[in-house]
Amino acid sequence: MKFRRQRPGEVGVNLTPLIDVVFLLLIFFMVSTTFTRETQLTLDLPEASGAARETPERQVEVLVDEQGRYRVNGQPLVDQRVRTIQSAIYKVSAGDTTLPLVIAADAQASHQDVVRAMDAAGQMGFVHLSISTRQPAEAPAGD
Repeated sequence: MKFRRQRPGEVGVNLTPLIDVVFLLLIFFMVSTTFTRETQLTLDLPEASGAARETPERQVEVLVDEQGRYRVNGQPLVDQRVRTIQSAIYKVSAGDTTLPLVIAADAQASHQDVVRAMDAAGQMGFVHLSISTRQPAEAPAGD
């Protein structure tokens, strides 16, 4: 008795389910991903009301203008590096970190420039740090 051998069918991989799974994963990641949106915040810088403090005889005053330039007790600095700010503060304070340090920044100065001045003073050990403000403008009588 002679049995006929059946020829095996063509061996192949069906890619349709694989493609379906890939598309489902793609859709899942697209839906679950959060996209960052660049936004700008509008800030109204605070004004402080109250009695002005007495100005001590000796203090260190760091001024920051709107372009990010610094002045320490009225003397302009050559650049905006932290080391330069620290050097100027050291000259004015003669190494005395107990002196009060006042940072006066323009309303349009960037936050980074103010933080750089605070960081320079903090690294030197100044603990009596204050930020100067201005009195709020009086509202017109008709409001």
